[in-house]
Amino acid sequence: MARHIIPLLVLIFGFSNNSNAQFDGFSHEVGVVVGPIAFQSDYGERYDFSTNAGNTGIGIGLVHYLNFTYDSDFNYTSRTFFNQHFKLRTELSYNKTNLKHFGEYVDPSKNSLGAQQLRAMTGSTAVANLGMQLEFYPWNIRDFTAETGSFAPFVSLGGQFSAYNAKAESSLGPLGNAATTFPKYLTPSEGRPYGFSSEQGTVWSVVSSVGSRYKLTDSGDLMVDLRFQYFFSNWVDGLNPNPKIYKENKANDWLVWFNVGYIHYLN
Repeated sequence: MARHIIPLLVLIFGFSNNSNAQFDGFSHEVGVVVGPIAFQSDYGERYDFSTNAGNTGIGIGLVHYLNFTYDSDFNYTSRTFFNQHFKLRTELSYNKTNLKHFGEYVDPSKNSLGAQQLRAMTGSTAVANLGMQLEFYPWNIRDFTAETGSFAPFVSLGGQFSAYNAKAESSLGPLGNAATTFPKYLTPSEGRPYGFSSEQGTVWSVVSSVGSRYKLTDSGDLMVDLRFQYFFSNWVDGLNPNPKIYKENKANDWLVWFNVGYIHYLN
């Protein structure tokens, strides 16, 4: 993971310096967000509540905003629709989720070899993300900023570049043989010898969120944000049974992240 995180840090610092140069006429905001993540993967049974509730982790992020409503001296800019309703968000985040199988196929009442293999199989994925989102505020940002105690709902859309570190293992022993591994994961899949992989890699994703800010003080906001992140890969969790054979696992990995944070205005 370290060999992927270092380039990400270089990218974000390089982008920050370039942003300051290109957008020096606008004001800046910085903050931190944290909250639980529900990772939707090939672990567990589809549409099963215990899977959705069980395969959860935690995420934390550092965020930077370009606020087009004010210039760098915190004076009002021109009254354009874009300036008063949009902010540009750059983010560096990290999340970690431990994974296991849930659902009827691993019910304790089942004693078949397959059930034992699934119960014994566990995994994890750690993901570092760097990306941007354009946030749209239906209500005027200038009016929100001027009144302590006000709310500013928003929606956003953007993209991220992610470095992931996935691991798959079993308490029965090394995966990759019929004694320890459920049959569907022994089939070659998309260039890998098996339908599982402990690997590091990179992937692009699309992110969309809905949330709101609360004006806490003249220089700070509280924020809540519910995010959907869709990865353009099915290997982020370390499992990908051959999608041509096992249609129930053909969807790419994705996650939902509910976070809360504090945003500080730099002026």
